[in-house]
Amino acid sequence: MTQTVRTGAERARQVGDQARSEAQTAAHDLKGRIGEEADSRTHGAAGAVRRWADDLAGLADNAPDDSPARGLVAQAADRGHQAADYIDRRGFDGLVDEVQTFARRRPAAFLGGAILAGFALGRVVKGGRADGAGGPEDTEAYEEPEAPGDTGGTTEPEA
Repeated sequence: MTQTVRTGAERARQVGDQARSEAQTAAHDLKGRIGEEADSRTHGAAGAVRRWADDLAGLADNAPDDSPARGLVAQAADRGHQAADYIDRRGFDGLVDEVQTFARRRPAAFLGGAILAGFALGRVVKGGRADGAGGPEDTEAYEEPEAPGDTGGTTEPEA
């Protein structure tokens, strides 16, 4: 009977080791896929910033020479190109490191920026929801039901 218990215990240990090994492999694969996706999205964002900068540069090129906005738009386009290049060079991990470093150096500025970004995102989402399907929070789409025989104070013209 002791041999059976030892064999069962050995088998249980082997199964546990195999499960642990497979879990580690799965976690490693998942981490790799998440990293690849994050890098892909980061480079996509850099591409979007670059396109916006190109659009701004086109606006600046087509603006009248004496326009005071021309210089500002051209400068914004240059900064946009620089930002896109920076994002491409650093990648996702580099951007995360940069944000963490900034948060450690200037926590008040980081928290203030996070609050402002959250507020702005909330306004964008709220604005999109108000323009969208008109859910229960959309009070403009709600109309009071009319009582039977009530025309709501208006009369319809007779045809």
